[in-house]
Amino acid sequence: MEELETITITFEDDEEVEFYVLEQTTLMGIRYFLVTPSETEQEDVCYVLKEYTDSKDAEYGEYEFVEDDKELESLYPIFKELLEDSDLEVEF
Repeated sequence: MEELETITITFEDDEEVEFYVLEQTTLMGIRYFLVTPSETEQEDVCYVLKEYTDSKDAEYGEYEFVEDDKELESLYPIFKELLEDSDLEVEF
């Protein structure tokens, strides 16, 4: 298995958690990432992150978990299609 790209999130309590990027897509100019907290993603939960970039520091974005049901419903078929050709077995 190839090495997965990672995104590190720093929470309000300064805890840092590394997430492995399974797929990414851009919808209406916003980048979304399907991530999991473990490299053995078949056994874990997946999350969708939305990236916000600051024009001052375009190299690093800020990420937010997508919690809006309508937004998640619009992303589900996109990520499902992107994962069809992979050997990953991810349940949404």
